[in-house]
Amino acid sequence: MSQESETQDWKEVSREIVYKKYSQSIERRDFRLPDGRVDDFYIRLEAVGACVFALTTDKKVITIPQYRPGPKKILRELPGGQVDKGEDPREAAVRELLEETGYAGTVQEWTGTWYTDAYTDSNRNIVIVTDCEKVAEPVLDKNEFGEVELVPVAEFVTQTRAGLLTDTAGALLALDSLGLLHD
Repeated sequence: MSQESETQDWKEVSREIVYKKYSQSIERRDFRLPDGRVDDFYIRLEAVGACVFALTTDKKVITIPQYRPGPKKILRELPGGQVDKGEDPREAAVRELLEETGYAGTVQEWTGTWYTDAYTDSNRNIVIVTDCEKVAEPVLDKNEFGEVELVPVAEFVTQTRAGLLTDTAGALLALDSLGLLHD
């Protein structure tokens, strides 16, 4: 069988919301597969997200270690959150950086985008902000806990490679774009 025939588009047969709470929904989608079978897939419907790879004036990465209930452990996070309807991902990222950390800086032109996995219809964006300085106190949402931690780039790269970060894809895209991803 040729690669082209193996990777042809699937035909959607039906869909229905099977779970909804807060801003999270799961939708069951039935597809007719290339071999004629119909199978079901469960897709997370999420808002577009944005996170910030923010570097201070002394070249430290701004992070927020937080407990995460899925893996049941504290993971390092880049500041970020949902992009509001009609909001540009860069604007959302800068807003989240200020809200969660109290830092502001110079927004770079480059922005990267990725899908978190094959079972969501939403994407995430990484925005690079450099020369960050603290200009305000953080204003956290009711479920956000943790204090800002400034991490040297080499240590951040090591922790990212070790899987101790939630937005690994975004971090690696940003590090690569800035030429900071070394062996």
